[in-house]
Amino acid sequence: MNASLIQTIVVYALPVIFAITLHEAAHGYVARALGDNTAYVLGRVSFNPMRHIDPLGTFVIPLILYFATSGAFMFGYAKPVPVAFGNLRNPRWGSLWVALAGPACNFVQALVWGVFGVILAVMGVDEPFFTRMAAAGVGVNLVLGVLNLFPLPPLDGGRVLMALLPPRQSIALSRLEPYGFFIVMALVVSGVLTNYWLRPLVEFGYRVVTAILTPLVTLF
Repeated sequence: MNASLIQTIVVYALPVIFAITLHEAAHGYVARALGDNTAYVLGRVSFNPMRHIDPLGTFVIPLILYFATSGAFMFGYAKPVPVAFGNLRNPRWGSLWVALAGPACNFVQALVWGVFGVILAVMGVDEPFFTRMAAAGVGVNLVLGVLNLFPLPPLDGGRVLMALLPPRQSIALSRLEPYGFFIVMALVVSGVLTNYWLRPLVEFGYRVVTAILTPLVTLF
């Protein structure tokens, strides 16, 4: 394993771990706030990454996808936070907010990594390792957030759509959940999801992050 490959793995390690595990933690926090203590009882309402890491989904799969696609695509997952949606005070709308919590957490993390990058620039730190990590943090979180908003269960966007649809259509969509992961992978391999969902929305996300951070940059 050459030095460049090792550095790339190390650069992406923290952004990927925090992006994936805090995404799951956010689901647990919002579920508890809205009436379901399932994740809390099992010790999963925590921002400690060690409670959420899945060795395969958090480390192996993201690395395989990153190198297989030359950095164009990265996807991973942590141990899903258990949520008993029937325990929520309002199961329909509560499930929507629980689902949105994960992607929202990723977009906040993208901003935090962006602020980190600005601080490095202001302090005159041009060490490639840190600047690359800041850029990786923004990119990984935007990709993960956007991907999870794709409207197909079991992704978060699918749960949001199920909450918005009338009951009959929602039930019909929920039947796709056992096959959702395979459908998403097929769409990725075919390029459909990447070209018509991920790329345009991630680019939009970058513009939003840039617009929010620009006042901070000009301040210094």
